[in-house]
Amino acid sequence: MLENIVLQARDPVTTGAFWSAALGLADLTLEADLYEGRLTVGEMWLDLCIERVDEAPPPGWRLHLDLAGGQRQEEVVERLVGLGARRLDIGQGDVPWVVLADPDGNAFCVMEERPAYRDTGPIAALPLDSSDPERDAALYQAVTGWVRAEGVGPVTLRHPSLRGPLLELCPEPGPKLRQNRTHLDVRPEPGGQAELVELALANGAVRAAEPWALGHPWVVLRDTSGNELCVLP
Repeated sequence: MLENIVLQARDPVTTGAFWSAALGLADLTLEADLYEGRLTVGEMWLDLCIERVDEAPPPGWRLHLDLAGGQRQEEVVERLVGLGARRLDIGQGDVPWVVLADPDGNAFCVMEERPAYRDTGPIAALPLDSSDPERDAALYQAVTGWVRAEGVGPVTLRHPSLRGPLLELCPEPGPKLRQNRTHLDVRPEPGGQAELVELALANGAVRAAEPWALGHPWVVLRDTSGNELCVLP
């Protein structure tokens, strides 16, 4: 199952407080190096985890959050700015969504009204850059149990309840160049960690071999486009 959306920030306390208020999360952990909060939409839930890093976010976000704005888009934007977000120009031009940055500089969007965003809750979508959306969708279907659903990208997955955010596999604008600032964690249910790792490998994932990826209770993989994906114990 898909369990965590993991962000990085230089100050998890400040950034965690922002996202907790922005999304109405139930706070689980609030420490100097880690924030965890739970989002519940119907029978589905996801935890937002923010881990501490020393570096500012580099340009380019292969996975980011699209927040639901809908008919109240500008009101939502103003509320988020009041909580500590700022407007951000990443060269998006004239688009119907609004690009913001959280207090640490992580980019996210507030979306306009779209029929596909019905019953998503505060996070409308999780767009993920992919070199082959069909191939990556098969991997994420296998390891999360999510199903294909109506969306705005080439391939969209969603929790089987059809509640909560969409996972959108989007054609990448260019190849992956560095470790992602945001990634997803999955946890085996039922079965064990080793079995879920093998299932991911059978669907095209590979193990990450860099020193930072080794020696953890979780297993760091890369999807078929190179995006990090962790399998929890």
